[in-house]
Amino acid sequence: MGHEGAEQGLTEHSHAGLALVLICAVQMMVILDGTIVNIALPSIQHQLHFSAPGLEWVITAYALTFGGLLLLGGRSGDLFGRRRMFTIGVVIFTAASLLGGFATDQLWLIAARVAQGVGGAIASPTALALIQNTYPEGPRRSRAMGVYAAMSGAGGSLGLLLGGILTDVASWRWVLFVNVPIGLSVAILAPRVLGTTPTRRGRLDLPGALSVTLGMASLVYGLSRAATAGWADHYTLTALGAAVILLTTFITIEVKSPHALMPLHIFSDRNRAGSYVIMLCLAAAMFATFFFMTQFVQNVLGYSPLRAGVAFLPMTIGIGGTANVVSRLVGKIGPRRPMTVGPLLVTGGLLWLSFVGVHAAYISIIGPLMLLAIGMGSTFVPLTLTVMSRVPRGEAGLASALLNTGQQIGGSLGLAVLVTVATSVTRGHLASAGHAAGHVQHALATTSGYDAAFRIGSLIAFVAFVLAVSVIRGGHQVQAAVANVEAGAEPEAAVA
Repeated sequence: MGHEGAEQGLTEHSHAGLALVLICAVQMMVILDGTIVNIALPSIQHQLHFSAPGLEWVITAYALTFGGLLLLGGRSGDLFGRRRMFTIGVVIFTAASLLGGFATDQLWLIAARVAQGVGGAIASPTALALIQNTYPEGPRRSRAMGVYAAMSGAGGSLGLLLGGILTDVASWRWVLFVNVPIGLSVAILAPRVLGTTPTRRGRLDLPGALSVTLGMASLVYGLSRAATAGWADHYTLTALGAAVILLTTFITIEVKSPHALMPLHIFSDRNRAGSYVIMLCLAAAMFATFFFMTQFVQNVLGYSPLRAGVAFLPMTIGIGGTANVVSRLVGKIGPRRPMTVGPLLVTGGLLWLSFVGVHAAYISIIGPLMLLAIGMGSTFVPLTLTVMSRVPRGEAGLASALLNTGQQIGGSLGLAVLVTVATSVTRGHLASAGHAAGHVQHALATTSGYDAAFRIGSLIAFVAFVLAVSVIRGGHQVQAAVANVEAGAEPEAAVA
């Protein structure tokens, strides 16, 4: 086995507290960037002249690249050293944020968002793997993972608040510029604070990474284009056909390659495989929720960006607070119960949102948002612990990357599907109104589209609930896996 520098594990690292701060700062920044732009979307659309369907790609370009390359990022950390790749990812992400802030046209901004996704895909999976090495003792690792999961959970909704403040006080460009001082600070401190980790022999599965990323991009493009051009459109069908071919190629590569990007044995553990699909479903429902709600409160209810950001503050607090409570309880009650209750609450919250009308008062919005917050906060920590508790240490980067991949790919697919639903419903309402459709009719049609999307989103979240009930094992098996981690056992010893 090779080593990065004078390889010492992070077990006895003297800067564990500061290391956790850096790791969580980067994870917060990476997750936050998936939503901080949402609040700025109306301003971006106005200044850079995006079409309504094109605006989706400001979010999708980041999420899709991030999710598509996370497996490669996790593998690179395992092979070349997690501290090294963590720092490289932060530098790429920071540079892309700076360039994106100066964008003067649509292509420039989307290209910068793609580059941000590349940097995030390298930094994020190595961050969670670094926690596993920094905190080998059970209770300390469990608390550290609880903090990490809380940052991941709160990052999305905190991005809405920060995005509103920056857009209102400065301009939309600062939702990207804000990453620069944080990223520079982490890049400077990481080599001094984070310990080195072992490298491993092997190669990167570039054909696998290319086929899965292009395949998912084709799938999302095909679904998005169907919203404007229809399902019979030549480009829609071509994109969807290419997606099938590319994703089939990816699976074939993974089965045959000795250096597979996604070794299929990682799914042999029933609880881990179920957790990945649960994360994918919840993300599919929640990404679109942020996308629709930030535009609804500004374009329909007339909120300023700052007021819109503040409106989501209770949701931020709710996710973080719930995740903190659950992280303290999960060792005693096991992960299955919060993983079951969480998706059910998300289902109820989305269904509730589908009844919010064009003249809604804030009090009628905060109820379903808090239900969503508690549901998501209940799910993040047990999902993280379940995925990581049974994984061999050498595959920690892969396991954590797959969890984030499920979140980002699920979010991209969910956004494409639900935007297609919302656009189709809105177009139908406007067509029935005819040329006489005014501002009120547009608001009603838009809200009807959002309501339809929320109802479909609630069905997707309900699928996550069904999976939690039927797939995740309860009783002693699941709880013993978490207890072994908390007791300081090696992950291999936790496998039944």
